[in-house]
Amino acid sequence: MVLVFAESPKGKFKKAAFETVSYGRKVADILGTDCVALTLGDLKDDAAQLGTYGASKVLQVNDATLNHFDSQVYAAVIAQAVGQVDAKTIILSHSSTGKSLLGRLAVKLNAGSVSGVNTLPTNDGAFKIKKNVFSGKAIAEYSISSEVKVISLMGNAMPPEANGSPAAVEALSVDVPVSKIAVKDVKTIEGTVPLPEAELVVSAGRGMKGPENWEIIESLANELGATTACSRPVADTGWRPHHEHVGQTGVAIRPNLYIAVGISGAIQHLAGVNRSKTIVVINKDPEAPFFKAADYGVLGDLFDVVPRLTEAIKNYKAAN
Repeated sequence: MVLVFAESPKGKFKKAAFETVSYGRKVADILGTDCVALTLGDLKDDAAQLGTYGASKVLQVNDATLNHFDSQVYAAVIAQAVGQVDAKTIILSHSSTGKSLLGRLAVKLNAGSVSGVNTLPTNDGAFKIKKNVFSGKAIAEYSISSEVKVISLMGNAMPPEANGSPAAVEALSVDVPVSKIAVKDVKTIEGTVPLPEAELVVSAGRGMKGPENWEIIESLANELGATTACSRPVADTGWRPHHEHVGQTGVAIRPNLYIAVGISGAIQHLAGVNRSKTIVVINKDPEAPFFKAADYGVLGDLFDVVPRLTEAIKNYKAAN
């Protein structure tokens, strides 16, 4: 059986949960088994909808103590669920939550593990699966020989597919350990799509000259329905919050469209965005390294180009 942990922060499913369940369904088909989803904590969303994305059944541990994430507690609960349903393949999202859980689960289950995969496994006598390595410059294939396997799926690696029907939801009884962590306060960013889940991203760098000019980036992002991001120097100088920093030392993203404004394209930045499906670069320096990685490049002053692009998008939306 394939067991998929469907994350539900604040009781709600995000795109990552649907991606992981859809992926789990395909893995189950390859292995000739069932795909079952697992949810933890109080839910505001209907767990049955996970059946639409491929789960044949949803197991729910409805315990309020699981509303706040604790990797030790979650790993213990998921390991119990694995034992109860005799799952052989466990799939997580490659989110901060999944990264915290993968190693713990592998140890508890004596399982082989691979993090951040972006392809389906093969099952021709050996369980093999691929992932990007060396900041996307190469692809490595891993073979997992253990009976139980734990893998995490990169965000935006495979789109969610809602072509099924609602699934039955069953309560699962497990022993929930007492957390050693006391949560006093939780602060999260509201109102925007998180960068790892964003399909459209508008990012800017030091070419903006100062934080007072960021309004033109936000205007473009608003017209596109995109999430804003920035380069590391911009975050380090305090122009933008650190959660917007994309790159090798920040958030690695895989959007469908990445627009880089006033960013030279240092290798550390490219390492975090080079899996974007389409890259558009706006820069006045014809020697900017980013142009070599771009699908489309605009050579010009961003303070002239970006407002004109925003206006063109407004006009297009009004006409259509």
